[in-house]
Amino acid sequence: MELKLPYLLKNTNICYYDEQNLYIGNRKIFPFEKSFVACRTSEEIANAIKNMTTQGGGPLQVALTSMCYLAAQMCNNNLEYDFDILNNNMQNIIKSRPTNTTMKRVIEELLLKLHVPMSKSSPEQFRNYVIENVKEIENEENLIYHNMGILGSSLINDGDTILTTCFAEHTLILSLYYAMKEGKKINVLANETRPYFQVARLTAPSMREMGIPVKIISDSMGAHFMRSGEINHYMSASDLVCMDGTVVNKVGTLANAISANYYGIPYTAFSMSPDTTKNNKTEIEMENRDGRELLSVFNHPISEEGIDALYPSFDIIDSELVTNIVTNKGIFSPSKIQENFK
Repeated sequence: MELKLPYLLKNTNICYYDEQNLYIGNRKIFPFEKSFVACRTSEEIANAIKNMTTQGGGPLQVALTSMCYLAAQMCNNNLEYDFDILNNNMQNIIKSRPTNTTMKRVIEELLLKLHVPMSKSSPEQFRNYVIENVKEIENEENLIYHNMGILGSSLINDGDTILTTCFAEHTLILSLYYAMKEGKKINVLANETRPYFQVARLTAPSMREMGIPVKIISDSMGAHFMRSGEINHYMSASDLVCMDGTVVNKVGTLANAISANYYGIPYTAFSMSPDTTKNNKTEIEMENRDGRELLSVFNHPISEEGIDALYPSFDIIDSELVTNIVTNKGIFSPSKIQENFK
């Protein structure tokens, strides 16, 4: 099924490649500019991901497209197929975001699939095989997005006001869209995240493009609107879900989850693929970013020289705070994740 998607979520706007470069859609300056960062090497691609040129589900699409780009480079330059070179290049890329493990798991599974049958292939055969397999994964993802959108919409009631955090990408946006297609009247409060202001720049424009009513609130207002009874459901993406139902998402999610629990509001997280290699929070590699990123906005300083800052990128949300986890296999309580995915 062809999906209706906003600009930011169309594959060619996330990234594309030609004979010279891989181009990554620059979400750091959207919606003011629709431009791309050109990368030639795996190191440049990894740095673009680290520098937040793309984030959320973007790095997975970048990694998949990078496989096609690197295979095409081998073919165009008439290089002999060498799996170790490809693997080393892809390892550079998948190490760029250690907390969100989806990219790592999908790419390593694909590399394993490519290794044996392609060990004696020509560059052209290899390129075609990579493109074929990547296209298959993209088609599967599109179907998962659709199915999770339908599942998520079933949790939304007519008249709901939904709080969300950061940029939840396909699954939440499609859940809201399908709920509206069913005739449900909904509203969204989207709380801002810093230092990149993804809600004002990514979430709100994408929802507006889809016709979803949305208002921006600051990163500290979630509890205020829960207490006043103006929020019925808290929904967010997840960067990682462990087998015990622990959720990891953008910093600020934990405070909203605690408030939702206190005020008796359900919290639903979306996860395309809970990580079967992570049993609980002790096994998570948490990403901490340079606190100096908090000291400027769009390259304009907002504090005095010499003041320090801390920037933990993600929150760990204990399973007791989570009501539902929407997955590609269905909607489960946190306690049911392991038996359905392990």
